[in-house]
Amino acid sequence: MNAAVSIRNVTKTFRVYKERNNSLKSAVMRRRTAVYDTFTAVDDVSFEIPQGTTYALVGDNGSGKSTLLKCIARILVPNKGEIVHNGRISAMLEIGSGFHPELSGRDNIYLNASVLGMTRKEIDARLDEIIDFSGVEEFIDQPVKNYSSGMYVRLGFSVAIHTEPDILLVDEVLAVGDAAFQEKCAQKFIDLKQEGRTIVLVSHSVPQLKRMSDSAVWINDGKLVKVGSAHEVLEAYSDSTRLLTGADDTSQGRWGSGEAYVQGVEILSDGRQVTGPLATGDSVIFRMHYYARERIVNPTFSFSLRASDGTHLWTSNTKGHKFQVGQIAGEGIVELSIPQLDLQSGIFILDAAIMDSTAQHVYDFVHEINGFSVQYASSGESRGYVALNEEWRI
Repeated sequence: MNAAVSIRNVTKTFRVYKERNNSLKSAVMRRRTAVYDTFTAVDDVSFEIPQGTTYALVGDNGSGKSTLLKCIARILVPNKGEIVHNGRISAMLEIGSGFHPELSGRDNIYLNASVLGMTRKEIDARLDEIIDFSGVEEFIDQPVKNYSSGMYVRLGFSVAIHTEPDILLVDEVLAVGDAAFQEKCAQKFIDLKQEGRTIVLVSHSVPQLKRMSDSAVWINDGKLVKVGSAHEVLEAYSDSTRLLTGADDTSQGRWGSGEAYVQGVEILSDGRQVTGPLATGDSVIFRMHYYARERIVNPTFSFSLRASDGTHLWTSNTKGHKFQVGQIAGEGIVELSIPQLDLQSGIFILDAAIMDSTAQHVYDFVHEINGFSVQYASSGESRGYVALNEEWRI
């Protein structure tokens, strides 16, 4: 398979000034040069991104992944090494950054799309599709300064995703809009991949990356840690963030005292692991793999479900259901079965936890350990998170 992007021994450094001369006069008056340290954001990184794949860049805040993405997008120039592209490239790094607040949504489509490399003829051909995808048809001729933040971002996303580049770079913009719009975006990425286009994603949501990516690279402190299949790399990255020393650190998305911990969570339907969207009404099983470092009597196991916009939808635990676990030690599995998944279209995120018998002391809590998407089977228009199997009568 040919490489869409080849990153060869790339290093990117920045100067971090302690004292700086802002003008020639300042330099003359101070009679000294500026004082700075050199910060290496990307340190001798090499890997290839195959054509037609969805590729994830993962790492903690400050790891260098966004800097590397900007180097790939040619926004930044590496100090050493080279990056070779095979095809037209488009970057979705700051959605709507090219919008003019006084212009209408329609005018801003032409302005932003031209900045992203589309000709007027191409914009004319895609205009209706861009407007329809954004969901702001009623306000398309109003100045964007009157748009809500959600409308503004949806329109910017719609413009960027319809430029149809060979290589699409996406940095932390998958959480735009409501759940239905996010599902629409996820489907658009699938369509682009099926067309043979290459997508490079940066996101802090590991479940989201697991669902969308074929391959991944893990960067830490500017250095390449691991490259390979998305499942292998993302699992290794998730393992690295597990805090089993007893120290709390919510910034890592995991905390607890560590006597027992969650090894992973599988999502199954019809006896098979879920790899694509579920349908409204499907049966589903959440299977938690755990490890207890010591004997624990009657622990509490818990799952929580959130929409992709962060709205808490549901929590279930063994204590609330008066389910007696007994005692655990070493490895084990606990399952929660849901006979009918009454959710509408959207992307949903699972959290998992192990607590003591009172459900007050946390052994391990894992934020965003897995997730899934749902496609609503009904042909009718419906909004919200839940499907209530309603019937109208007159």
